[in-house]
Amino acid sequence: MIKTILIVDDSPVARKIMRSCLPKDRAFVVVEAGDGLQGLQLFQSESPDLTFIDLTMPVMNGVEALKRMKEINPQAVVVVASADIQPKTVAMVMSLGAFSMLRKPISRESVAEAIRRVEEPEGAN
Repeated sequence: MIKTILIVDDSPVARKIMRSCLPKDRAFVVVEAGDGLQGLQLFQSESPDLTFIDLTMPVMNGVEALKRMKEINPQAVVVVASADIQPKTVAMVMSLGAFSMLRKPISRESVAEAIRRVEEPEGAN
């Protein structure tokens, strides 16, 4: 069951949109970071159940932050949200351990589906 969500994106508007797309019938604790380094620090201190992360950010990009998050906690559930959905980018982030990738602009439906997939029992389809 997801309780804490970390949203890492350098755009305050993108973070607001992501927050607004979270299911309204759930009381998530939502923590936000404006760059990959701040996201990594919050990841360590908050131990989120789910992290949504952008790829293109200042200070530390999403790829580097994803790598470090997975080093800290190999079971971390990280969903990449990016406008860059080229097959090579998708393959790279998935090889680094991303749970899935959402295309920006994100939708309420895509976020709900990602949360549903994270919470479904292992092996269920």
